[in-house]
Amino acid sequence: MKFLDKLVDAINKDPEDELDEELELEEEEQTITRRMDSDRATLVDDGSRKSNKVVNIHATAQLQVVLVKPERFDDASTIADHLNAKRTVVLNLESANKDVARRILDFLSGVAYANDGQIKKVANCTFIITPYNVGVMGDLLDELENNGLYF
Repeated sequence: MKFLDKLVDAINKDPEDELDEELELEEEEQTITRRMDSDRATLVDDGSRKSNKVVNIHATAQLQVVLVKPERFDDASTIADHLNAKRTVVLNLESANKDVARRILDFLSGVAYANDGQIKKVANCTFIITPYNVGVMGDLLDELENNGLYF
């Protein structure tokens, strides 16, 4: 009997009822679309307020610091490879002569800049070069910057 009742209802259905149902469906779809658009806009707004530094959680557990003491300019390419691999480099230029030390520092400054990294002087002839996802902070750095030893 249910089948016959459904068949009779379908045959006797008023065309205006169908239009009302279609309009209700369209309004519901538009409401859902508006909600989705506002959710996307909220996500975009939240992302623009935050820093552009996105770091893989697994990568932070594998951060490495490389200590180097180059004597020749030829060593600069090996150090640059460490920087390109997102490793922090502590650069000690005590054993290099002044001209070579300057060339190495200029070269590595360019590598750090290209990778959105930073280079800071932490002691006489010693620098720390960090990738974009590593920050350096501390009282000693503030003191060095205030005394004019900032690089």
